[in-house]
Amino acid sequence: MLQINFPEHNFRIKKEKNKHIIFDEVRRRWVALTPEEWVRQNFLQYLIQVKNYPASLISVEKIIRVGDLSKRYDIVVYKEHTPWLIVECKESNTPVDIKVIEQVIRYNMALAISYFVITNGNESFCYEISRNSFRELAALPEL
Repeated sequence: MLQINFPEHNFRIKKEKNKHIIFDEVRRRWVALTPEEWVRQNFLQYLIQVKNYPASLISVEKIIRVGDLSKRYDIVVYKEHTPWLIVECKESNTPVDIKVIEQVIRYNMALAISYFVITNGNESFCYEISRNSFRELAALPEL
């Protein structure tokens, strides 16, 4: 399991039509503040502030085709214009288990990434993908 300490950040949050929304600095727009979005926003700040991944190389919530289905990933980090690392975020009370790993592996059929992370904000795991196997890492890779 990764040891992740989310950095302090001044999130821009406001209430609109009786719902809280948060400004996503990567997408540059306001989005609904759901429990999963809270995890996603904190993990984005970890990638940018702690791991020093440039925000310009990060893509958030884009649609991909997996077979005949349209799916939406949470976070993809690019390296040399190629998807390199994917992060699947779940709300804090959702276990990060084999079902989540299987979800990311399906996304990998479309993206062919080298690394994936699964997180619910409390627990986070990083894996390196090589050929048809993957191994758990103790830390996120350097970009």
